[in-house]
Amino acid sequence: MTQINAIAIDGPAGSGKSTIARAVGEKLGFLYIDTGAMYRAVTLKAKRLGIDLEDEEKMGKVARSCALEFDATGTRIFLDGEEVSEEIRTPRITSITRYAARALPVRAELVRRQQEMAAARPAIMEGRDITTVVLKDAKWRFFLTASAEERAARRFKEMRGMGHEVEYSKLLAEIRERDESDNAVGPMQAAQEIARNGGGITLVDTTGLSIQDVIDKIISCVNVG
Repeated sequence: MTQINAIAIDGPAGSGKSTIARAVGEKLGFLYIDTGAMYRAVTLKAKRLGIDLEDEEKMGKVARSCALEFDATGTRIFLDGEEVSEEIRTPRITSITRYAARALPVRAELVRRQQEMAAARPAIMEGRDITTVVLKDAKWRFFLTASAEERAARRFKEMRGMGHEVEYSKLLAEIRERDESDNAVGPMQAAQEIARNGGGITLVDTTGLSIQDVIDKIISCVNVG
């Protein structure tokens, strides 16, 4: 098996994947690819077009029609030439992104694009099933986890910091629902089991750890490898 010079970070919603992957990528000079932002962008376009979010075939067509580009840092995403970095993270889009995430035609299209991006240069990618499907041949693979309560608290703080009025109880319910959806559609459970059994994916429980603690742990593993 030929390994790809990439870092793959998997884990449930709210486990800190985006923040950590962005910081590690900047530190190591790897291209940061926010796969979650791609699903959010597809959701935004479908919503704008009035598409039935539960119609997987129509959602797949929307995904194939999207022009998606990141800036050099990977922190800004452009949908059909328009920057939508902030709009895709509003509570309105966050609460319905699960429809795009579980639509198989959408997943097939975005996975194809993600693999092409990672093949072009050293990259760090995070998101659902990254370690077992998208970048299963990545040289370094990590599974981040944390309790649902801690993940909801982090999301609550983040959304309030962005000026959005949100309820902790609602965020906790959404995270639990997303966990159920991820476990039903993607191989998240498989990734977690591989990590727990020492099968090539490093399990990192971030509960009680600072962001810097997790960043340092991942960087030390990459440097050793």
